[in-house]
Amino acid sequence: MSPLAEYAISALLVFGGAFTLIGAIGLARLPDFYTRLHGPTKATTVGVGAIMLSSVIYFSAIGEGVGISEILITVFLLMTAPVSANMLAKAAMHIGVKTVEDTEGKPWEQ
Repeated sequence: MSPLAEYAISALLVFGGAFTLIGAIGLARLPDFYTRLHGPTKATTVGVGAIMLSSVIYFSAIGEGVGISEILITVFLLMTAPVSANMLAKAAMHIGVKTVEDTEGKPWEQ
């Protein structure tokens, strides 16, 4: 395997792990349902996508060809995460889930 492929795989794994960690922390720390929805749907989607891309590069570099399963997982993840987040938010608005006081329409501050 070439050093360039190793560097790319390592960088994508670190990048993906960092984004996944940030998404998980956002899910645990943000104050209400609507703001917590952003962690798993935005940051974690990017993180898992980067990890899957590193898997595609790895298996291509060792000579097993492009992994179609990793590409399909990434495509389906990128297609379904925003749709499911939108459906969750609309359902929460429909049943009247309240926001934390003073967070509606304002950026979150600690």
